[in-house]
Amino acid sequence: MNLSKNVIEEELKIFEDHFSNSVKTGKALLDRVMKFIIKRKGKQMRPMFVFLSAKIAGETCERTFRAAALIELLHTASLVHDDVVDDSNMRRGFFSINALWKNKVAVLFGDYLLAKGLLLSVEHGDYEILKMVSTAVKEMSEGELLQIEKARKLDIKEEIYFEIIRSKTASLLAAACGAGAWSVNENSEDAERMRLFGEKLGISFQIKDDLFDYGHDNIGKPTGIDIKEKKMTLPLIYTLQNVDEATKRKIIYIVKNESHKRDKVDEVIKLVNQSGGIEYARQKMEAYQQEALDILHTFPASDARNAMEELVAYVTKRKY
Repeated sequence: MNLSKNVIEEELKIFEDHFSNSVKTGKALLDRVMKFIIKRKGKQMRPMFVFLSAKIAGETCERTFRAAALIELLHTASLVHDDVVDDSNMRRGFFSINALWKNKVAVLFGDYLLAKGLLLSVEHGDYEILKMVSTAVKEMSEGELLQIEKARKLDIKEEIYFEIIRSKTASLLAAACGAGAWSVNENSEDAERMRLFGEKLGISFQIKDDLFDYGHDNIGKPTGIDIKEKKMTLPLIYTLQNVDEATKRKIIYIVKNESHKRDKVDEVIKLVNQSGGIEYARQKMEAYQQEALDILHTFPASDARNAMEELVAYVTKRKY
């Protein structure tokens, strides 16, 4: 991602201060939790997509920085809430907020981040960007609830799976790209093209995550974590739709009742590989990646577009 970071190096430096200032409160507990989060932030992928989308459509401005801050605030809020919902004590190798400050503080802190993001947009009149991002948050919740509903019976069909990941995973990345484009020229067509680009890429990103569970592309031994957590990913859905009834019943029984047994999880992984589930998912991932590139290439060639292409390649080549 060297080219990407070089193209928006100045923006990322400014954003660090911009984001830190936007979340200062003067309240001891809130500032302490926020400081903890800022020190452990990840690669800031979503702000990168905001800035590159802005540069593809025009020139970054103060509104672009607000859009990036809004996306980062809402993304962080969603992660904090996810850890509570999933009862997870770790996040990127560190203790989660709920592990250190308990669930009540974590939920309230996530709500606070959400409110800060909303106010940041309202106070500056960034209503169109706020609409894009609020729609994404709504869709993220809908996707999560749909996944919970369908996971109980393990009856997720492929079209439902894609609806879940489009809403749950791809919607915020789509909003980041759409908001970045809108921030510089208020052009609805450019914003929608970049939003759709982000959606296609987000779906490809999630399928790549699915493949990690099966040790795809020499990333190491298969983990089977999704199987243990009874998550219906694309390789498994394809397998259940294409094996005989006896094998299908066997896989469903293992996922429902024996997913805590390593040898049984390995058996499912083997059956998924044998059925062609891995190759099918890989082809789907690459197809969505190409759709994203096709949309991207409707914009004029530029250093920012080249940098965005690098990020697209990173999505499917990453090793974690």
